[in-house]
Amino acid sequence: MRSGKEIHFEISERKILLRLFDVLSIVFSLYVVDYLFNFKYFDFSAQNFYWIVVLGIYINVFGTVFEMYNLQVASNQLQVLRSIVLTSCITSLFYLLTPVFTPFLPLNRLQILYFFLAIFCGLLFWRIFYQAFLASYRFEKKVLLICDREQVEELVTGLENIDPHYRIIAYLNSDSHENDTFRYDYVTNLRIEELDDFVKANSVSEIVIASQKTDGMTVPLYNKLLYMLESGFTIREYTQVYETITQRIPIQHFDKDFYRYFPFSRNNQNKLYLLVVRALEITLALVGICIGVLLLPFIWIGNFIGNKGKLFYLQTRVGKNGLPFVIYKLRTMVKNAEQDGAVFATNNDHRVTPFGKFLRKARIDEIPQFINILKGDMGFIGPRPERPVFVQELAEVMPFYETRHVIKPGLTGWAQVNYAYGETMADSLIKLQYDLYYIKHRSVFLDLNILIKTFSTVLFYRGQ
Repeated sequence: MRSGKEIHFEISERKILLRLFDVLSIVFSLYVVDYLFNFKYFDFSAQNFYWIVVLGIYINVFGTVFEMYNLQVASNQLQVLRSIVLTSCITSLFYLLTPVFTPFLPLNRLQILYFFLAIFCGLLFWRIFYQAFLASYRFEKKVLLICDREQVEELVTGLENIDPHYRIIAYLNSDSHENDTFRYDYVTNLRIEELDDFVKANSVSEIVIASQKTDGMTVPLYNKLLYMLESGFTIREYTQVYETITQRIPIQHFDKDFYRYFPFSRNNQNKLYLLVVRALEITLALVGICIGVLLLPFIWIGNFIGNKGKLFYLQTRVGKNGLPFVIYKLRTMVKNAEQDGAVFATNNDHRVTPFGKFLRKARIDEIPQFINILKGDMGFIGPRPERPVFVQELAEVMPFYETRHVIKPGLTGWAQVNYAYGETMADSLIKLQYDLYYIKHRSVFLDLNILIKTFSTVLFYRGQ
């Protein structure tokens, strides 16, 4: 029954593939340049193998900063070209200027040019091949969804918008009381008796069960799925798939027994992890305050001209365990911006001054929060602290909202680097999903990922 299955790549497999062949393509390109032009700078030998290791680390770090491993970017020609140019430039610069870990300083300008072109061309040709073949429909993951009819649009768009290679081609209506021919876009509506033939004809890779109605899992459907499972088909539960693909918690599909499904990360109570994190937070806070002091004269001049009022802004926020604290910020809005009451800030908020918009985009307005980090009110990474009035409103609508307060709020966080401004309740729900994912999977690796993505946010001027 599995003979018609096509090859596909999971998200993690695609990212590993991109990272590995980025390095291999650059090494091959350097070898070709050395062979054709007597390059001399990058010598291939067993003694200098660590040069390749360092180059691989640089490529992976700067490639992450410039979004080379974002699958949406990797599948877009213009966006990936921009990322290739930036990654090639910065990697070349750092590699050439760190001769302690890399080869000697270049002897002439031609060596610098050859080195840059080798990196750029290696990345460019490999990524062209990736887009033409590996990112094409040939390697899509074809999925069959078992859900209620009213869920189809939400579930399909929710998964496919995150992973461009994840394609739901059909669904089976699990509502045993309905028997219609509803069809959403290209997603075919199947009947139980059509399941076998459709799966074989379309090389379906995975079946995802998302029904929330217990009576939908009828005996015929259960037996059919059991037979397919015994035949080697992958059958997964929707919340697991959603969490893996989107990297956020699908709380809208959990019932009131949410905490049975939400094991907190052990690192939230790991003393060694928390001690190391706290030491790094203090170090980064001191560095940030020093940078802020250096920028302060220029910020003061800009504030005097563009904001015309107080430089600093104090506001009460909700911290760990629901305790309030005072947060420090640079003022970015006009005077008396909330004289009619507290409202959510929006993406193009008319209350934000032109200079304030610059401060927000560059994330400079948050520099004073390094003081909050030193005081222990906040961490460097965590859910963004919200105001008490909004916490109360959101908690009434979202039963799990206050779960965010089990750890310290942060200067940056998983929600901030993955989602834009929370202008509506729906936006706040998505950001809550990201925050809960961080609390559940908190780790050194995830912290480093957030840190690198934060650099991307600043470099691409995407501050909120």
